[in-house]
Amino acid sequence: MSTPTDTAGPAASYDSFATIWTDWHAAHERHRAEPHGFLAVTHLHWLDAEPSRLDGAPGIWSVENDVVRLVLGAGEHVLLDGQDLNPDDTGATVFLGPVPERDGLTLRVEDAGAGHTVIELAKRGGRYVVRPRHPLNPLLTGYRGTPAYAPDSKYSVTGIFLPFAEPRPTTVGAAVEGIQHVYEASGELHFRLAGQDLVLTAFNGHTPGTLSVLFTDATSGKTTYAANRSLTIAAPGPDGTVTLDFNRAVNLPCAYTDLATCPLPPAENRLPVAVEAGEKIPYERQDAS
Repeated sequence: MSTPTDTAGPAASYDSFATIWTDWHAAHERHRAEPHGFLAVTHLHWLDAEPSRLDGAPGIWSVENDVVRLVLGAGEHVLLDGQDLNPDDTGATVFLGPVPERDGLTLRVEDAGAGHTVIELAKRGGRYVVRPRHPLNPLLTGYRGTPAYAPDSKYSVTGIFLPFAEPRPTTVGAAVEGIQHVYEASGELHFRLAGQDLVLTAFNGHTPGTLSVLFTDATSGKTTYAANRSLTIAAPGPDGTVTLDFNRAVNLPCAYTDLATCPLPPAENRLPVAVEAGEKIPYERQDAS
C-alpha cells in the first residue's frame, strides 16, 4: 500500500498550476452566479399540513403524507416541465411528489418584463421546503465574486482512500436549526499535510466515482467561512491513490445566504492544521460582520 505524502504529485510549473486553477475558479464563479442559482433565492419556506400562501410563490401550499398540495387560483400560473398546471385559467389543485431526500422539483413562474421566477420544491432533513429564485434578487445582482487564497501547489497532496466494507450512515447537522442530514460515508481519506498525518471521512460525490468531503480547519472563522468548506476528489486510482487539492476547497451556499440548508462536517473532519488554500469568507459575510 502506498504511503500518503506531502507532495503535489506530478511536477508542474507554478505558472501552469496557477493558470489551471484560475480557469477552474472562473468557471466555478460563473456557475455560482447563474440567473437561478442559490444566489437568486429570495425566500425559504418550510411546508406543513396548514395551507399557506408563500411570499414569492403563487398559490396555497401544504404537505401531508409525503405529498405536496398546491392550490392555484384564477390567473395563477405555474409550469412544470413546460406544462401549465392551470391551463384553463380558472384555478386548479395539483399534487406534487413524493420527492426523495436531497432531491427536488423545479417549477417556473413567468414574470412580465422581469425575467421569471423558478420555484424549488425540495426535501431536506425529511421536511419539504419551497425556495423561490429570481434573477433580480439583490444578493445575485450585487455579487462581487468570492475571494480566495492564491493557488499553492503545497496544498495539493497525495493520499490514500480506504473504503469501508459497507457504507456507513452518518448524521450531520445543518446550517439551519431543527434539521439533520444523513449521508452515506464511503470510507476515509488518509493524507499528510503541514507535517501531520490526517484523516477525513468521505461521502460519495455528485459525479459517480468521485468523493466529497466537508471540513473545517484552523482558518475557519478567521479567513475562511466558519461552518464548513467542501472539497471534491476525483475517483481513486486502482491502488486507492487520490489527490486532495485544497486549492479547490469551496464555500457552500450557507456561506452567502441564511436561506440555505447546507450540511455541516462530521465531527471527525475538523482538521487541526491551517489550510490556507481555497475560497475565503465571502465579501457579503465580511460586510455584515
